[in-house]
Amino acid sequence: MKPSKTSKQWMREHINDPFVQMAQKEGYRSRAAYKLLEIDDKDHLFKPGLVVVDLGATPGGWCQVAANKIGPTGKIIALDLLPLDPLRGVEFIQGDFRDEDVLKKLEASLQGKPVGLVISDMAPNFSGVSAVDQDRSIYLAELAMEFAFEHLSPEGSFLVKVFQGAGFETYMKLMRSRFVKVVARKPKASRDRSSEVYLLGTGKLE
Repeated sequence: MKPSKTSKQWMREHINDPFVQMAQKEGYRSRAAYKLLEIDDKDHLFKPGLVVVDLGATPGGWCQVAANKIGPTGKIIALDLLPLDPLRGVEFIQGDFRDEDVLKKLEASLQGKPVGLVISDMAPNFSGVSAVDQDRSIYLAELAMEFAFEHLSPEGSFLVKVFQGAGFETYMKLMRSRFVKVVARKPKASRDRSSEVYLLGTGKLE
């Protein structure tokens, strides 16, 4: 089957993307690494020895950033529906975050340790129906927040990707009820046409 005009355009844009080129040059698995690096530069998410949970981790760009930042004394548990090629210092669980058994496996891997940072770059498999895709993305973000609120240490932080649209303001309001401070970040590596925004909650409210 011949590639569509849209797919050809996407491939051309992808190849010429400066962040894609930089990721290839610097050894990151995805251009998304630069989103996390920029947010960390501004908000200082990482410190040595931190326990980090990465939701929606594949292909591993965020794990690479986290591993470099927290060092060998830290711990990273990554989860994704898709497989992840092994990364040093990263414990990976393959499965659906919506599945109770997978969630229990993730919780068991924590061995009772409080989490210092939950990062979620999860997104649904897009159907092309915007209302359906938005509902699915908000649902995943809600699940990520529930997990973070349950497992974060009092001084822990939660970074999550959310798409602006239906349910966004409600989600933001809920997040503000659960964290002392909530800020929105739109890194340079996030394409202008994308409605994605990253919300960072710090200081868990009991």
